[in-house]
Amino acid sequence: MQQPRAEGLALYIHWPFCLKKCPYCDFNSHVRDVLPQQRFARALRAELAFEAARLGRRRLASIFFGGGTPSLMAPETVAALIGDATRLFEPLDDLEITLEANPTSIEIGRLRAFRQAGVNRVSVGVQSLEDEALAMLGREHSGAQAIRALEAARQTFPRFSFDLIYARPGQSVASWRDELDRALALAADHLSLYQLTIEPGTQFEALHRQGRIVLPDDRLGAALYRETGAVAAGHGLRDYEVSNYARPGSESRHNLAYWRYADYAGIGPGAHGRLTLATAEGGDAITATRRHRVPEIWADRVERAGHGTTEETALSAPEPAREMLLMGLRLSEGIESTRFLARTGTALRDALEPDILEAAIEAGYLVWHGGCLRATGEGRLRLEALLGALVK
Repeated sequence: MQQPRAEGLALYIHWPFCLKKCPYCDFNSHVRDVLPQQRFARALRAELAFEAARLGRRRLASIFFGGGTPSLMAPETVAALIGDATRLFEPLDDLEITLEANPTSIEIGRLRAFRQAGVNRVSVGVQSLEDEALAMLGREHSGAQAIRALEAARQTFPRFSFDLIYARPGQSVASWRDELDRALALAADHLSLYQLTIEPGTQFEALHRQGRIVLPDDRLGAALYRETGAVAAGHGLRDYEVSNYARPGSESRHNLAYWRYADYAGIGPGAHGRLTLATAEGGDAITATRRHRVPEIWADRVERAGHGTTEETALSAPEPAREMLLMGLRLSEGIESTRFLARTGTALRDALEPDILEAAIEAGYLVWHGGCLRATGEGRLRLEALLGALVK
């Protein structure tokens, strides 16, 4: 099995706190009256040191501060973590360092401090430019604040991206086209455009069950998805992943590590990782790691043991092949069969149901060419159902 050390390690750092829990969100986020900045700064730095000690001086390709709301972190904490990571690992010359932020005045006021801390890419959680939609989504900012935040990001960072949520209740293709056109006029080189989904355990799930939230039907959802790609393409952004659009060369390098099934380390409450680690038998295995979700329990564990791990499992066949398929077919570039074999130890065709593969190619949902399997635009539109049948 391939050891992807030459590809570079992606490092994810989770800050679990938010000002408010959004009703659609199922991420590991928590609201606290007082943010325990110093305690969590120490714990994150300790857990980073733990990972570095066992991974060795790996090449570091990206750092991503996610959440929660990492722009609520003290900028000096961000600076300290970047300093630790670039000292403990071997940073690539073009190291990408992304931080997620929201368009509230508290967070936007810190952008220059984050840039000084070493962040060179910011991802702004805009979600909509419409005040009515923002209120429905439970956001703490207005459309005008979102636009000011994007202007500040453009002035402060060499690269920035922002998120929008579409397929909202009552949304038409025409209204989404208008909103997306306005958003793309503000964009630089990258956008994340997500269809609204109802996630288990969220406030929206309860409202959806009661019939108080009705999402667009499948036909309208498909039309909105196709319109998204067409409008983005008209502005020079291609859909390099199901929900992500970028000018060529401006793709999120950190997120590409997930979708290409490269090694990534996750630290902080609830963070996941996939790491190539030595086994007791003397070989290597792709190992799934997970930290405790509850922030205070995670911090307790880090203070006792140096890390907050709750799960560490060496994956055995066919799990790596299954995971790589589920992630890789989201990309427009698809999955290269030689790399798939080297990474998972399984031949690509052996991981697929042959009858489903043949039918999907015939229907125009998949293309197999030059040793690469990829989903077409129509295939990505049906990806969830397709993968459920295709992957062994």
